This record gives sequence, structure tokens and C-alpha cells, in this order.
Amino acid sequence: MTATHSARPAAPSPRGTVPSPDPTAATNAAAEAAEAAEGPGGRRWGMLAVLLVGQFMTLLDVYIANIALPSISTDLHATGSELQLVVGGFVVAYAMLLITGARLGALYGRRRMYLAGIAGFTLASLGCGLAPTAAALIAFRVVQGAGAAVLVPQIMSVIQVNFRGRARATALGLYTVVLSAGAVAGLVIGGAVVGADLFGAHWRPAFLVNVPIGAVLLALVPRLVPADPRRAPGAPARRLDPLGLVLAVSAVVALVLPLVLGRQLGWPAWTFAAMAGGVLLGAAFWAAEKRIAARGGDPLLDPASLRTPGLGVGAIAIVCCAAPYGALLFVLALHLQADLGYGPMRAGLTFLPFAAAFGLVGLGWRRLPARVHGLLPAAGALLSVPALLGIAAGLRDGTGPGPLAWTAFTLFGAALGLIVSPALNQSLAKVEPRHAADASGLLTTAMQVGQLAGMTGVGALYLGLAGPGARTAGHAVAASGVLEAGLMLLGVLTALALRRATR
Repeated sequence: MTATHSARPAAPSPRGTVPSPDPTAATNAAAEAAEAAEGPGGRRWGMLAVLLVGQFMTLLDVYIANIALPSISTDLHATGSELQLVVGGFVVAYAMLLITGARLGALYGRRRMYLAGIAGFTLASLGCGLAPTAAALIAFRVVQGAGAAVLVPQIMSVIQVNFRGRARATALGLYTVVLSAGAVAGLVIGGAVVGADLFGAHWRPAFLVNVPIGAVLLALVPRLVPADPRRAPGAPARRLDPLGLVLAVSAVVALVLPLVLGRQLGWPAWTFAAMAGGVLLGAAFWAAEKRIAARGGDPLLDPASLRTPGLGVGAIAIVCCAAPYGALLFVLALHLQADLGYGPMRAGLTFLPFAAAFGLVGLGWRRLPARVHGLLPAAGALLSVPALLGIAAGLRDGTGPGPLAWTAFTLFGAALGLIVSPALNQSLAKVEPRHAADASGLLTTAMQVGQLAGMTGVGALYLGLAGPGARTAGHAVAASGVLEAGLMLLGVLTALALRRATR
């Protein structure tokens, strides 16, 4: 479905005064004029390219980390929970701070915050590559996640503000291709780098590879990405929401840490109390945001943005569909290397058909008749169910991927291609430019929270069932696949709800 915007009257001032000039109106008009004046080779596409390289760098790091886990375990004597935190620590910080990162871009300029995020991410990557212990590695991974949370929301905000109609659909399609290209490159490069054991450094170059990429971006972004327009005279200045930030961060930590640590610690009572507290903190966050908005303040997540048709339910659909994806990557990266004895390169190449299908379908879905675009996320989620069950059946005997597993793996990649870009396009279709930062932060957070929930929940099941011997591990992978398929059924239902909300 092609994204469009409907004209709406300006909202009245919360205090009954004369409405201030809307700074996004000038930005919106300028973007539409630029789109009319520039062809497909205009400056906007160069700007998009350099922004997507930053997205690619963060994805590269995520997938490289998955491939490097067995080597990290051997070198740093990391436990299963510490391995989950090597992946999960990044994603927790990323998910917690994405909405704040989007707000920082709106306050201080998207280019400025994009550069700040790249600098933080690059320095943290250097720290990861030099980390002497598992605890130090986890700490630097958290800093990496924070840097990614500052830079990534600026990308979707720029797309939302600067691209319209077919150009926006193309930009979101390229965004999806970068998601899959990051997967391919991360898994293959990670396998090659870890397997090569460069300079006897084992897994460390897998993180150090980000340093030159970050340095190049720091040099190119000021040349290719224009500075944000100045705020219009008389336009209200937005502020941060420290209460909302504290409540949101506390809620995510309380929900996620017990999932990561619970199995290793034997599920003590505090883990369940913490998860219950996380739910209550989430409710308190929402109540606080509504109260701040009612007073005319600047909530971290503006409740008005969630009244946009499709945005809220789209975020839920993305969570439900991303959970099986995150779980599959974590489980298979460990199973292929730790249980089946694959080298890092062979393990990385195993994911290639999945990632290639993901990218090709994610870019090409717009060629389908427009009347079916709204149904693509639900169709992709439905196709994912037999694909995940096929992967489970194909790996159950512990002998490694055969024809059934390869076919199912490729089908799952194609199904995700039908989900991600169309679902993002539908969710953003009626979002006004003034809510672009909130919407981009919410959807990117939903994607990361979904992957983290799948990785921690299903990963705990796999680690609990996997025992010595490939056949026992195969049964653990099969059980994980069945759970992943069950989670994807929720994705079908929520994708249908997204279709109804945006029809």
C-alpha cells in the first residue's frame, strides 16, 4: 500500500491561545517541492544511501555477534546467560532508548544526532573488540545499543519527512533490502572473520570491523546530509520527558532481564515479581504520558500519534512477527556451531538463502497488484507458519539442514519480505509529519522488542532442552521451531487487524 497523507486542520493550542506556526508544515512543503524538482537521481537518494549505511553497520554488528557467540564462549568462558546478554544487552539498550533517540533528533537536529550515534557506536565497537572479560563485553554492547538507538530513528524520520507516495514506498523497500543485506553480510563476514582467526584475535575483529565503517560515515555525513531547517519563529520548542524516560527504561529492564537470567538462576521468585512490576511500570508510563499530553507538555510518546489509524496495531503486528525471527537467528547460530560442529563461515552461509529471499521479496512486493498490498503482511505471517514447522522438522534428527530445511528456510525469508516493508508502509501511511519522530521510534522499538522477546523466551527453551549429542539438540531446535510457529500465528491475527485499521 502506497503511503499517503490526508490534509487535516491544525490542532488548537492546548491552552486556548492562537496556534503557533507548525515547523513541520514548511518541512513538508519543502520535501514535496524537492520531490517534484528532483528526479530519482536527486540529492535525496544520496542522502538516503549514506543514512542506510549506518543502518547496515548496526545490523552487521547484530548478526556478526550471533555468529561469534561460540568463539566468545570459548575465549571468555561465558555462560549461556552471558551469551544471551552479549546479544540481549545490545538489544535492551537499543529498545529502551529508541523513542528517546527519535525525540533527540526532533529537538537537536536529525543530522547532528545521527553523527553523535555513529560516534558512540564506533567507540563502543572498539571497546567490544578489546574487551578482556565477558562482563566488559556486555557493558560495551550496552553502550553500542545506546549509540544505535540514537542514530537509527533518524533514518525513518528522514524517510517519513522527505519522501512521498511512490518515492516513500521505494525508500522503505530499500530499507528492507538493507535489513536483509545486513543479515547476509553480518553472517557471511562474521563467519569469514571469526573463521580466519585474524592475528590470533579469534572473535575480536568481528566487532573491530565497525571502526573503519564508522570513521568513513563520520567524514561523509556532513557532506551528503543537509542540516535540519531552523525552527520557525514563534514555533514552540519541544522538551525531553525525563519521567517518561525513567518509566520506560525501568519497564523494559524489569521485563527483559528476568527472561535472560531466569533459566540460569533456576527462576527464583524475584524474576516473576520483576516481570509483574514491568507490566505495572508500563501502565504507569502510559498514564504519565497521557497526563503530560493533557497538560500541553511534550510526552516521550505522544498519545495523539497512536490515534493515527494503523500505527498502534502495526507496532503490535511487528512485535508478533519479529519475535520468531529473533528466536530463529539465536537458536540456529548456536545449534549449527555448538551442536553440529559447523565452522563460522559454513554457519553464516547457511543463512544465505533466507536472507536473499528476504531482500528480493522485500524490494519486489510493490510489483504485485495494488489491491493485494494490504493483505501482504497477513499472507507473509501465514506462510511463515509452515516454513517454521518445516525448519523444525528438517533439523529434528540432528543431522543438519537437508532439502526440507533449505526449502523451508528460503520460504521463511520470502514470507518475512512480505511482512516487514508492507507492514511499515501501512503503519506509516497516515502519520502526519509532526508525529514522524514518535512513529519512527515506536515502530523501530517494536521491531527490536519483538526480536529480543523471541530470543530470550525461545532461547531459554532451547538452552534448557539442548543436551549432549546432536540428536538431543535437534529435538530442542524442533521444539523451538514449534513455539516460533505458534508465535507467528499471533502475527497473522495482528496483521489482519492492521489491514482492517488502515483499509
